[in-house]
Amino acid sequence: MALADIRQRTAVLFIAVMLGHIILISAQVNSRSGVPLLEVVTFGVFAEIQRGAAGMTGSIRNAWSGYVDLRGVRAENARLRQELGEIQVRFQQEHESAERTRQLERLLGFQHQIGIDTVPTNVIGAGASPDSRTVTIDRGTSSGVRLNMAVIAPTGVVGRVVTPTAHASKVQLLVDRNAGAGALVVRSRAQGVVVGAGEELMRMNYVSGVADVKVGDVVVTSGIDGIYPRGFVIGTIESVDKGNGLYKVIHVRPTVDFSRLEEVLVVTSRPAQASAVEDPS
Repeated sequence: MALADIRQRTAVLFIAVMLGHIILISAQVNSRSGVPLLEVVTFGVFAEIQRGAAGMTGSIRNAWSGYVDLRGVRAENARLRQELGEIQVRFQQEHESAERTRQLERLLGFQHQIGIDTVPTNVIGAGASPDSRTVTIDRGTSSGVRLNMAVIAPTGVVGRVVTPTAHASKVQLLVDRNAGAGALVVRSRAQGVVVGAGEELMRMNYVSGVADVKVGDVVVTSGIDGIYPRGFVIGTIESVDKGNGLYKVIHVRPTVDFSRLEEVLVVTSRPAQASAVEDPS
């Protein structure tokens, strides 16, 4: 055996003997409180170990609780967002229902006010071609709707029935290029014919070059065409030009918003029997 190994073993044995003596002495020596010193030291060491373990366990427990709470908050937020979305959908539905109720009330009030025979109907479709301005309504011959019956709304003249079937009908709008109606200016009683242009503005033809016509004048049906009852609003004059001197060039903006038609009335009375109030104000 090498000399170095012998010295190393001797040192280790010496240290072990010394530690043993210290432990024996500590076991016999009491602290000021009367507790053996060895017990005090041992308890202190284990107490610090327990303190560290408890702190680590508490940190882990707090971290886990925070994670669980965070997941709960996220789940609650998701639930609240879903409930908010459902409330918004219900609000939109109720708003639309209330708006439709107001429109129906207005239509019924208008129906009673004009004092002529009409059939209320819903617009269920629109013509696909921009050159042919038509809509489809959900009433037909089974409800008394016939060819060339006038169609009106609370805001003014809509058009006329051009294709009636048993349970639906096609309506030619007054802005259609092939549509026309006898018309007169409420203020000056100047007469002419309003024709569609396929666009938002209509033209009023055959108005004398010396007639008293101004921008903003209200134009109504004259009843001379045999289709539209007299006195229903067509629109207001948008522009007036002198033209060729014989007839004025007049553009009329309709009071009806043809892009937003939902409910209309079909006039079932004969034009000779029906007459609306001529002054729309």
